Amino acid sequence: MAAKIKLIVILGPTASGKSSLAVELAREFGGEVVSADSRQVYKGLDIGTGKIKKREMQGVPHHLIDIALPKRQLSVSEYKKRADKTIEDIARRGKVPILCGGTGFYIDAVAEGIVFPEVLPNPLLRKKLAEKKPDELFVMLQKLDPRRAKTIEKNNPRRLIRAIEIARALGNVPELKKSAPKYNALYIGIAPDTETLCNNIHARLLARMKKGMIAEAKRLHEQGLSWKRMEELGLEYRYLSRHLRGMLAKEEMQEKLETEIQRYAKRQMVWFKRNKKIKWFKPNEAAEIKKETGSFLEKLSTPHIPLQTRLLYT
Repeated sequence: MAAKIKLIVILGPTASGKSSLAVELAREFGGEVVSADSRQVYKGLDIGTGKIKKREMQGVPHHLIDIALPKRQLSVSEYKKRADKTIEDIARRGKVPILCGGTGFYIDAVAEGIVFPEVLPNPLLRKKLAEKKPDELFVMLQKLDPRRAKTIEKNNPRRLIRAIEIARALGNVPELKKSAPKYNALYIGIAPDTETLCNNIHARLLARMKKGMIAEAKRLHEQGLSWKRMEELGLEYRYLSRHLRGMLAKEEMQEKLETEIQRYAKRQMVWFKRNKKIKWFKPNEAAEIKKETGSFLEKLSTPHIPLQTRLLYT
């Protein structure tokens, strides 16, 4: 049986410090970072998604950022194909692949080997559902599949419509099947306490506003990104679009957005808590995380092989 690539997975709720930790581990163990963020894949969505800057990367290569235009959705299946190819390339070059992000579906797709249901788009159904409000779509999904409704972003019409589409075609949104995982993964979860996380979310939102998040959204729309698509992209871009259309005053927009980000962080934790393989740490436990990572990478039966060559497979 071929050896499996060792994969470090860094996950946690938004504003928990995942990106800086991934860079720290990459510098410590000779790694490269593969982003697992469903919106950072899009070009131009920079301030609103909090994309890591070149100086923050500290020379560590980052992959799967800015790989698609925001006008068209990048499917999770397409993301998985690209991620698998990237991880294999990183390992082939003798580096440690580090999958880092907060999109649980992306992480599970790659690290757990999820097999996705083959359901083709239904244009007529989508057109009909597009006329409904997100809360109406959410109620429909709750009736069709209460289990899926518990983990979905209930204000995201695109995801709600897709879930309803699958449920209508298959009878429900099925438990996603898993093939044999391609990787030997170490899951590191970052979990700040509730007060710290809320403070982080507040401070980060203020910083993004000062950096020109509203101007970024305005520029994206002027470049052809529709209001509808911005609604689909969720969170920051949904509320920024509503402010730019005169639906929300700036202060109200900021307040509602902060509340929605906090709710999103809770949903992320609900998703992650299903995975019992995750080893949870506090943000200030970097030393313990490095120890855990080093131990994982060195657990091999052939210690005579040079370290940089043998770290990556088991």
